[in-house]
Amino acid sequence: MLKRFRSLLSAKLPAGVRFPGGVKLWITLLTLGFVVWALAGHAAGLRSLSITAQGWWWLVLALGLSWLSLLVNAGAWQVLVSWLGHGTGSTPLVPLYLSSNLLKYLPGGVWHFIQRVRVLGPSIGTGPALVSVLMEPMLMVVAALLWVPFGGWQSGLALLTPLPALLLLPRWREPLLSRLERSRLRQLNRSDPDLASLPPLEQLGSGRKDYPLLPLLAELVFITSRFSGFWCCIQVFGLTPVLPIGSWMSAFALAWATGLVVPAAPGGLGVFEAVLLLRLGSSVPEPALLAVALSYRLVVTLADLMAATGVKADRMIAVRLHQLSDSPQSSSSSSS
Repeated sequence: MLKRFRSLLSAKLPAGVRFPGGVKLWITLLTLGFVVWALAGHAAGLRSLSITAQGWWWLVLALGLSWLSLLVNAGAWQVLVSWLGHGTGSTPLVPLYLSSNLLKYLPGGVWHFIQRVRVLGPSIGTGPALVSVLMEPMLMVVAALLWVPFGGWQSGLALLTPLPALLLLPRWREPLLSRLERSRLRQLNRSDPDLASLPPLEQLGSGRKDYPLLPLLAELVFITSRFSGFWCCIQVFGLTPVLPIGSWMSAFALAWATGLVVPAAPGGLGVFEAVLLLRLGSSVPEPALLAVALSYRLVVTLADLMAATGVKADRMIAVRLHQLSDSPQSSSSSSS
């Protein structure tokens, strides 16, 4: 099955061929179709799998670690904003990040960016806010690819994946950021015309002349924390002896980075699973690998929901406590 799909990916299209609906739609259909095809082909094997009582506890731990990784991710973004030389004013970045992260599942895949620029823009300016949301995925992809060599030589892949880290050098980073700013701002304004009321772009690029080492280190920690939830899902189905942990980390990082970069369904749905199957399908039993991928997808989606719900509940409690603290003062003033 995997050999057929690889041959399909390597097939060349005639020159000038255009995809109706855009490339993004067809990549989404292709990857989701492949996952559905794999599920149908291994339906019997999947039905034979079972989760033990210990396995359910591993899933609970995976959920907790995935939720914790979101806090690490929000903290890494805060490190980036600080590295850019901007304060946050009265805007708490961690709650903003967690509450907006759920919006990435909406069609278009830009609504979490829009929310962060909309909220942070008035405090630090549209340009710096936009740079912070553009540099974050760049850093995440570079950080993920830096983990790939831990899986060994991999036919030279270990030599290639660290190369994108060079794009973070100011010489290449600033022109790339300037170009991304212009194109992304046009896209965001098409999606939400209200963004036009935000302050204009003060400058293009980050304005920094050094390498973003501290933000990159923060993202490396985030990828590690993200992998910890995936590792728990591997434990659920007893696949840890099949490959060394470095190989698991390498495959996870490559699949995760590809899901972030390739334009497809929101949240990288289908791309992550397809790359993971293509990368490990020849080394790991496919039914169990499918179960790991699907359980991890469910876990991280629930973690996103928990994080956003937690922020909303915290705000509601804070408002309620503020109202309760104000009510005795108002009643005493009225009685006097």
